[in-house]
Amino acid sequence: MVAHGLLSTESIEGTRPRRAAPLRMAPSGIDAVLHAAALSFGFVFVHPLEDGNGRLHRYLIHHILSERGFTPKGVIFPVSSVLLDRIEDYREELCRHSEPLMQFIQWRPTEKLNVEVLNDTGDLYRYFDATDLAVFLYECVRRTVEHDLPDEIQYLRSYDEAKRRIQDMVEMPDKLAGQLIAFIRQNGGKLTKKRRQSEFAELTDAEVAAIEVIVVEAFPNPGEVDNPEP
Repeated sequence: MVAHGLLSTESIEGTRPRRAAPLRMAPSGIDAVLHAAALSFGFVFVHPLEDGNGRLHRYLIHHILSERGFTPKGVIFPVSSVLLDRIEDYREELCRHSEPLMQFIQWRPTEKLNVEVLNDTGDLYRYFDATDLAVFLYECVRRTVEHDLPDEIQYLRSYDEAKRRIQDMVEMPDKLAGQLIAFIRQNGGKLTKKRRQSEFAELTDAEVAAIEVIVVEAFPNPGEVDNPEP
């Protein structure tokens, strides 16, 4: 009975009749963030896959928030980036629940660097207390709403404005204009000599100088700079 987390396969089989519980949360009127926390972190503790559990965990958060109408349709809600930015806090929250249970779990390592659970652990996870995990998710959602989402919106506005002004001045494909913006931002508002003589050799000195001004005006606060597409 091999499991990829610390919930045995027999325990997983035993929980299947209750798999509809997450579906009953929506009509019950439970808060969407609580719903997302219970479902997504419950999935992490089951840990049914050898790889990709974390990605599916984050997908479930986005899915529930979207399905419940917490996030507007067509809006990418970047709560995943906050979770990854707070990865140490995330791990600490998981360990806070899992570590006390270790004394009740019999396991041994496998040749594939996984674990084999030797006893029934279903009751340890079936009714887990998700309070701290829900609080943590609420904190991430709040930061997303108050900081990350406004910052992302402002970045997109600045990017669109810079690209529009550049393409009004010189004819340039969208992808190349995006790379030009990124290169200038990466170099503190100036296009490097190497880039000037390679990808953008057709631009005149006056055009380069004007484009540098456009980018600086569009992004007055440099912040983090994304890598341009290759």
